[in-house]
Amino acid sequence: MTVKIISKPEQAKVIDVALPLPWNSDRPIYINFDLWRRLTKPQRDMLLLRTVSWLTSVKWFKPDIYQGVAVAGLLGGFVELAQRDVVGIIAAVGLSSMAVLRIWRQNNNQDSEIIADTAAIKIAQRRDYTETEAAEHLLNAIEIVAKIEGRSSLDFIELIRTQNLRATAGLSSMGIPR
Repeated sequence: MTVKIISKPEQAKVIDVALPLPWNSDRPIYINFDLWRRLTKPQRDMLLLRTVSWLTSVKWFKPDIYQGVAVAGLLGGFVELAQRDVVGIIAAVGLSSMAVLRIWRQNNNQDSEIIADTAAIKIAQRRDYTETEAAEHLLNAIEIVAKIEGRSSLDFIELIRTQNLRATAGLSSMGIPR
């Protein structure tokens, strides 16, 4: 229950979220309800499910190599600071910075977007949508949101997501190469 929907009528986007930072427990979703009403109910359902799925999948603190490297770099930085070794401090902080950047990229890349789409479709199936219907509604929502926002084309990640959704909906035999 950390996700909060907040009305933001002045924004140009239909729905907007930012990558949640590790120290923020709240994960706000900003919606321009004037633009939101232009979508059909199933499209709104899928867009909101997908956004919540993405927000809740962002994990800053999960045990893997990058979190270990970040912690080791910070600890090394403190040791080097105690020894007043400037080169050691720079190396340790640089190591931690690279690890944190890698964690950020893992949470904010096309794979995480596709995983969120898939999770939203699975949740929608528990809400009486078929997999095909859910994929079609999400696909249409992505395309219509771009038009509502006045964008002439989809961005790269949206194109990949739409191709994957077309394959899931049975509209295309081409999926995403893995």
